[in-house]
Amino acid sequence: MPHHAPTILVTGSTRGIGAAIARQLRARGATVIGHGRKAAPGVVGADLGEPGAAQNLWESALALAHGRIDAVVNNAGLFADNPIDVSDNAWLDAWEETLRINLTATAQLSRAAVRHWQGGQRGGRIVHIASRAAHRGDSPDHWHYAAAKGGMVALHKTIARGYAHQDILSFAVSPGFVATDMAADYLVGDGAATILGQIPLGRVASADEIAAIATFCALDAPASMTGAVIDANGASHVR
Repeated sequence: MPHHAPTILVTGSTRGIGAAIARQLRARGATVIGHGRKAAPGVVGADLGEPGAAQNLWESALALAHGRIDAVVNNAGLFADNPIDVSDNAWLDAWEETLRINLTATAQLSRAAVRHWQGGQRGGRIVHIASRAAHRGDSPDHWHYAAAKGGMVALHKTIARGYAHQDILSFAVSPGFVATDMAADYLVGDGAATILGQIPLGRVASADEIAAIATFCALDAPASMTGAVIDANGASHVR
């Protein structure tokens, strides 16, 4: 990372993993530009499910950063059921919304960042919050989520291979279930016992654990780690 205090854009920073990442980065001296659905001080408002939102987010963040962004953490995501027996239109709408938020917006922001770092500010880092679903798949109600996260990992590896010679580095973190609001409905009741029974560690990860890995990637990971995918799932899926 640069010798000056880095400026880092973190998507989905108003809750859960994103909030923990923003907090840990700030504790390390980074300037964090946050993102959420609604604007707030230091937070750019953008609904990544809407066309053009990712580009507007990048341009607004760059303005707040006075023209210099050193790293991007692609954390914003959507995890929602999409059973195969709903109507065709409902299934396709849910598929497309999840891919827009979890994959297309990630690609747009990554593209904008790469072009920014190629345009005079040499070098930067992208951290992608992926999922173990990218490697092992997910439940029958989450084809769309697994496909999006699989695409994110492929995107990440392509960026790492394509731009390392320009000091543009890419890292990915693949959690399993994490104790956040997004996963809360799946971690109560009968389903919780099934989920925990599949995790040798005996518990799901905390948001702070995933944030610690993302912060390491954004600030400290050696350049030779570019292209790495770091698993953080309590050994529920090992490769």
